[in-house]
Formats: sequence, structure tokens, C-alpha cells
Amino acid sequence: MKPDQLFGKRGKNKLLLLDADLQAAVAWIGERMGKEVTIEGAGGKTTGVLTHFLIEPFAPHDAEYYLAFTSSRDADTIHFSPQGGVDIESVWNTVVSIEVPVLTDPAKVEVLAKLPNVPHKETVAAFVQALYGIYVDYHFTYLEFNPIAFSHGRLLPLDTVAKLDDTAAFQCADKWGPIEFPRPFGRPMTPEEAYVESLDAKTGASLKLTLLNPDGRVWLLVAGGGASVIYADTVVDLGLGRGLANYGEYSGDPSTELTYEYTKTLLDLMTRKPDPHGRPKYLLIGGGIANFTDVAKTFTGIIQALEEHKDKLRKNHVKIYVRRGGPNYKEGLENMRRLGERIGVPLEVYGPETHMTRIVSLALEEAQR
Repeated sequence: MKPDQLFGKRGKNKLLLLDADLQAAVAWIGERMGKEVTIEGAGGKTTGVLTHFLIEPFAPHDAEYYLAFTSSRDADTIHFSPQGGVDIESVWNTVVSIEVPVLTDPAKVEVLAKLPNVPHKETVAAFVQALYGIYVDYHFTYLEFNPIAFSHGRLLPLDTVAKLDDTAAFQCADKWGPIEFPRPFGRPMTPEEAYVESLDAKTGASLKLTLLNPDGRVWLLVAGGGASVIYADTVVDLGLGRGLANYGEYSGDPSTELTYEYTKTLLDLMTRKPDPHGRPKYLLIGGGIANFTDVAKTFTGIIQALEEHKDKLRKNHVKIYVRRGGPNYKEGLENMRRLGERIGVPLEVYGPETHMTRIVSLALEEAQR
């Protein structure tokens, strides 16, 4: 028995029950279901509520192995150790790593000769090779079995961690079947994030929102997935990472209505309460030079939402910086300039002649004075 909520180190965190009968299992889960726990892992401490548990048959075994597949830019790597278990890090020197260059045929990877000497080595090697083929075919980015045991003549995974590349969904829909990517432990979806996700599901465009710090002073309204990463990284690089309130993007030429709904949701979060120290907040409406997104059309939805929130924007001392290029960008930028004059909110507008992330440094130079 153990929780099943995207976190590891359950044995070390005393969240593992072994060799128990059904009555004991039900009692153990009942004591923990719905309870808040703090998990200690490699990334630090995370607090969340236990909601999902696994009950699996207990399998007596003699040996525990460690097996993992990882991916990097140039290669996949197969990791194997004859000493698996909860303390694999302490015996990492026993791990054999086999690097497999990208595009190598999984059937031609030499596994047997590179594995350490373990009982039933040929069987283990054949299992590893077959599993690597599945790893590639199903577009995993990480797959770990710790431990994987040899029991009654066969290998038996006792604990598994898997990560799929969700950008391969169009290739793997039939293989994966109906699949839902769960939220990380300790990171429940806010109502606003859920609403944006519902908008995203209704369109071929892309609308994404992740709330990082509701009390943050720097808010991003960015067009384009790549640009959204660059803007967020720039905020962090310039020393205001703790003040970054959100991460997200809109792209794929969303309709005026969808852009309005997305912006309205973001502005509602941003203007819910002023900074406790009376400091300004900064809204960065940024993006690269669009290929096909109609800048004027998407800006129409953004402008509508900004006008509706003008009183809250002034109350929160919001300053707006805009940088955009692409189809009809001149019309969109001019409409933004006029908006600033109408609503009485400080608003600076820049076109493609200005470096994409210049508005970040302009805003943060003032924020850090």
C-alpha cells in the first residue's frame, strides 16, 4: 500500500505498508486519506493532501534491481544496478549506464555484454532491451523501476515512475489511449487555471495559465509559447523571480472573445488586492513578431478587458508595457496607445524595432529602484 500522486521516496517518508492483510490495509489508508502531509525529496519539501492510493499484491523476492531510462538532447541512457531499493543514491557507484545515440534501432542496442553479472543475466538483458523499445515507441522521456525484483523466474516491477512527452500526443493517441496528465503533488489547480484550461479545450489556438505567486508584482500576458519562456527567464535573470506572478501564453491566433476571456481572468487575479507596501505592479504584454496571429484582433480582446478593469488597475498602481509585431501590429499598437490615454493608466508601447525583452528590463529597472 502506498500513495500514488506523482511523488517518490514513499518508503523514506513512511508512506509504505508491506505484507498486510485487507483489514490492515483499509485501516492504514483510512488514517491517511484526505490528510495533509509534507514530503521530503531531492527537490526539497512539498506539502499536499493524500487522495489516491495503490493496493498491490505482496511479492516475496530475493533480489532487487534498479532500472531506469532517461533522455537528453543527443542520447537516451539505460541505467541498471543490481542493488535497487529506497537508497539507490547511496549505491550509485554500482549503476551501469549504457548511452544510446538518438535514432539508434532499439533492437540493435548491446545490452547483454554491458550488464553486470546477475542471476539470469540473459533474461534480464532481454527484458531491458524489450522495455527500451517500448520506451522509444511510446515517447517516454523518463521511465524508472525501483525496485524491480526477480520472483518465481520472472522480473516483477515493484515501483514505477514514468514521464511521457505530451507533445507526442498526435503520434501516440492510439497507443496511449485515453490519458489525463495529472497535476503535480501539492499543486492543485486554481479555479482560474481550470477556467483557462476549459477555454483551451474549446479552440485550436493555445491558452495556458499557471499561477506562481498571487502576490507577485510582475504579470505576463505573452503571445507565443517560446516567447513566454523567454520572458519568464528574463524576469528571473534580472533578479525578480520571486516577484513573478504567473506563467502562460496565448498563441495560434485565438479569437477576440477568447483573448478577452483570458485577459479578464489574468487581470482579475492581478488586481484582487494591492501590494501591501503600496508598490506598483507591472503588466508585460509581450511577444515576438507574429507570423499569422492578427495582432489588432487579439489586442481588441485585451483592450476590452483592460477597459473593464481600469478602476482596479489604477487602485493597484499598475504600469503596462507593450511590445509586439506581426500582421496589423501598427493598428494594434495605436489602439493600445489610445487606451492608455483613455483609462489613465501608465502604458508604454513598443513595436518590432525594440528588442523583444526590452520591456522586461524597463519595468524591472523601475521595480528595483
